[in-house]
Amino acid sequence: MFERKSEPLVPRWAFYARMARSAAIVAGIIACSLFVGSAGYHYLGDLPWIDSLLNASMILAGMGPVDPLKTDSAKLFATFYALYSGVAFLAIMAILTAPLLHRLLHKFHMEISEVDQADLDDQTRK
Repeated sequence: MFERKSEPLVPRWAFYARMARSAAIVAGIIACSLFVGSAGYHYLGDLPWIDSLLNASMILAGMGPVDPLKTDSAKLFATFYALYSGVAFLAIMAILTAPLLHRLLHKFHMEISEVDQADLDDQTRK
């Protein structure tokens, strides 16, 4: 997926394609997470769909629930969904920043060319 240390830096359009692919993966994770959260709050918490979506999005964003839950099954679902949301947030951030950090580190760790190495050797001899 990423170029190796010995390979040249990919062109900007390839980097943008990587970032777009990462954003699409993140959008899919968010959509699936919101769907599961909304369904859980709707069926287990007896909330209308719009309130279920609100609760799911607030928990997924780390803000906390909006509506109080009455049943034990709904409270258990909210507990596990909140734990999942914390892990999902970390995964989302890792997926989004991986291409950017890789490009940055690859750029800083590119091997010095022979001409640059010769210039460096000349400067250290003086």
